Parts: sequence; C-alpha cells; structure tokens
Amino acid sequence: MRMKILSTAGLVLLVSPLLAQELPRLLPDDLFRRNIGTEGQMDAQFPPHRIIDNVYYVGTESLASFLITTDDGHILVNTDFERNVPTIKDSVEQLGFSFEDIEIIIGSHEHADHMQGDALAKELSGARVIVMAEQVPGLVEMRPGGKEHPMDAIINDGDTISLGGEILTAHLTPGHSDGCTSWELDVMDAGQSHKVVIICSVGVNPNYQLWNNPDRPGIVEQYRQSYASLRAIDADVPLGSHPTMYAMAEKYPRVGQSPNPYIDPEGYLYEIALNEQAMNLRLEEQRIAAQEQ
Repeated sequence: MRMKILSTAGLVLLVSPLLAQELPRLLPDDLFRRNIGTEGQMDAQFPPHRIIDNVYYVGTESLASFLITTDDGHILVNTDFERNVPTIKDSVEQLGFSFEDIEIIIGSHEHADHMQGDALAKELSGARVIVMAEQVPGLVEMRPGGKEHPMDAIINDGDTISLGGEILTAHLTPGHSDGCTSWELDVMDAGQSHKVVIICSVGVNPNYQLWNNPDRPGIVEQYRQSYASLRAIDADVPLGSHPTMYAMAEKYPRVGQSPNPYIDPEGYLYEIALNEQAMNLRLEEQRIAAQEQ
C-alpha cells in the first residue's frame, strides 16, 4: 500500500491513501476522554449483539468485551472492572450462550478497566486465563478484594490460541502499557473472508511522560513500533478495548444490514493515524517545555 506524507504542526506522519482528509487535531486528552466516557457509561450495559460471524459484543457503553464462540466452548476477551462481570455474564446469556461454556479468558492490557474482572469471571465460568508475558508484573498487583490474579498460561508475542477451530494470534503492541496485546482472527461474512483486529489501545494517557521518561525510556519507540505492527496487518474489521475506537455507537444501528457496518478498513487505519498524531503532538509539547526550563 502506497503511503502519503501528512504534515501537522511540523510533524511528519505516514498516512494511508485511504485517509484523504486531514486528521482532526486531537490531543491525547481528547482521545482519552472519548474512550473512557463517563463513570455511568463504564457501567451501562450496551445491547449485546453479533458483530460478525462468531464474534459478539458483550461489554458496556465505554468498556469493550467480546465473546468469540466455537462448538468446543467460547473465548472471552476483556473482563473489564470486576463490577462489570455480572453485566458481561448477563449479555452472554441474553445472546443465548452459557457463561459456564467460556473456556478461555484473555485481555487487552494490564489496566483495571480491562482485566480486573479475570478472577471473578474465572470463578463463575471455570475458564483458563491466558496472559501475555509482559502483562504479568501489572497483573500481579491487580488484586480486587485481595483476590490473586489468575494466570493459567503465559504466552509471548506472535503466539496463537486455539479453540474449536478458532485461532487467535497475539500481537504485542506496547506503549499504552508494556503488555498491551492486540488480537487477530479471521472470520467469514456473506461468503467472504475478513480479518478482525481487536486493538489493545494505542492511546497516550494524559499523564504519560513521553520526552525523556526515566522510568520508561523506550516508551516512544514502543508506540512507534506498535503503529507499524498494526499497519502491517491487513485488517478490515477493527475492534478495540473501548468501543469508541471503532465507532460502535454509530455502526450499531446498521447491524443486520448489508454490507456489514463493522467491515471498515479505512476506520482501522484512521484510528491508528489519529493516535499516532496525538502521540507526536504530545511528544513535541513535552520537548519544547523541557527546552524552555
């Protein structure tokens, strides 16, 4: 795919030709607020629904959880806060599936709003919790109500998880956290094959130090490698750890229509470019501020 050069505030980005329009100038703070939403949105159940093929949405208005079904049991991606687990369970059951049939639990990254519920979800389902090696230090510290965080298997970048003929590939896409993991799988829709990527998060939290961070000196390179790694995947069904990352609220009213609204290759590249621009803008802000001191 040929890329074009986009200059924004003196920064040079590589942007897909699909993104003909100039990106809105959003900072990390803007994208963070967009993703997190309100406390009420974190807890409010979003209508559970089929996204594509055997992939279903079972999360809240601002915290994404996905159920991937197979004949041999199911995979749950993201348990969110522990308080969200009963809502996720209800969503699974509304779709006609049994929570006890979940065999594998995986997560996007070692932040409480995405993996804190692992212990409770395992208790309710009996599932195995599989984590990325780089997630382990953060998960060890994640003990809601004193519960030890379950880790039944530890995987590495590029490893696959298989269940009932379904294969998910784990891609380490760090920056937002050291263990940020994006998940890739193939699905079918209307007789055509499509590639789903559940993006971990490529956003910069407002309090992140990018310029000369003594605790995470490689954080900027982590982000840049993650943008490149995600662009290298020829994805056309973007999902993410927050539903605003793939415009779920706008797409949901068209569920069941043809073409499937979740097939959105341009949206996949747009989200990566938007976050890359925000990261570079914040990096430049911090560089200038450091020189002025």
